[in-house]
Amino acid sequence: MIVLQSRKKSSHRVNMSLDLHSKRKICVIGNQAFSLLNFRGPLMAEMLANDLEVFAFAPDFDDETRNAVQSLGATPVDYSLSRTGMNPLRDAMDMMYLARLLRQLKPDIILAYIPKPVIYGTLAAWMAGVPQRFALITGLGYAFTPSTEMQSLKRRLLQYVVMNLYRLSLKHATKVFFQNQDDCTLFIGNGVISASQSIRINGTGVDLDRWHQVPYVTKPVTFLLAARLLREKGIVEFVEASRRIRVKQPDSRSILLGGLDSNPGALTRSEVEAWVREGVIEWPGHVSDVRQWIAQASVFVLPSYYREGVPRSIQEAMAMGRPVITTDAPGCRDTVIEGENGFLVPVRDIGALAEAMERFIRQPDLMEKMGRASRHLAEERFDVNKINRTILQEMGILQLQMHPDEEP
Repeated sequence: MIVLQSRKKSSHRVNMSLDLHSKRKICVIGNQAFSLLNFRGPLMAEMLANDLEVFAFAPDFDDETRNAVQSLGATPVDYSLSRTGMNPLRDAMDMMYLARLLRQLKPDIILAYIPKPVIYGTLAAWMAGVPQRFALITGLGYAFTPSTEMQSLKRRLLQYVVMNLYRLSLKHATKVFFQNQDDCTLFIGNGVISASQSIRINGTGVDLDRWHQVPYVTKPVTFLLAARLLREKGIVEFVEASRRIRVKQPDSRSILLGGLDSNPGALTRSEVEAWVREGVIEWPGHVSDVRQWIAQASVFVLPSYYREGVPRSIQEAMAMGRPVITTDAPGCRDTVIEGENGFLVPVRDIGALAEAMERFIRQPDLMEKMGRASRHLAEERFDVNKINRTILQEMGILQLQMHPDEEP
């Protein structure tokens, strides 16, 4: 029997008695309990279906998320992590405590995703002697997002530090999964990983049965943006473009979904509420199920310049048959075939964004045509079952299963 205890400031402590048996153990290490369930839930379910014992690591479990992980059949494990802080002493101490947890648990495999868990989780697993260590790069985030001139020196310094931390950590990774080619090329080109370590996958993917195609909406023309409320997600540009559209088409709707965030690039409540009072946007805030809102939308818009992996919000909108307007930027560009299922616009170009939005008002037939193309592309690229199967095959959990018509 082994007992796990984590360093955690909250009153809840992990205290689990675990029977050692023949099942292989895998630890999935994230930075939020909600993210573990929302983004990695189907993958953990596939791991469990393949007879693995799954331990889900997050720093912020509450009763609801803890019960949800347990309902999957996995074991929630608390650990200490500062999600957005930049205190190297705190991060180093958290890494050592994580290594101690892993030594106690003795997993066969770890899979870490999101920058801090990838860096410190991979290093902790190496120190703990975990045999197989996998990392999933779901975008490069704040440090690698293009910034203004005033911020550029600080951002370049942060990029330098983070890239070297990745280099230190990922040399100990068995394989590294990338959601877009831009990130993969950057890491190989900077000597962070070798080409033989890298595996390209098509984003997180969506359950195409749950996210099914719904009827098209042409009246009123409704634009929807769903994202964390970060400036880098292009929210300010979306609001300004919507303001211009409403001058010509006062019946149009612009809906912003998303909750406030602690990230350095976060918008404030007062800014968002001012736009609502002006009548430019509707803001329901964070919603638990975005499907009913996508069903109201004519077009999904994400003018992001954040260093995305492949935005899951766009994948969901595509699966429900919505055309997309997004930026010609890493991750985002992987979701749109220009002129087929939507439009790509330059980063921070409000005029180009407003023009793309206006095209759907002038040519409402584009909504159905491009919406069908979005659904087709989602089926081709973003089926969560196909993506998870690739991950598990590359990790050696699932044997390669070829179609009879495929050549070895």
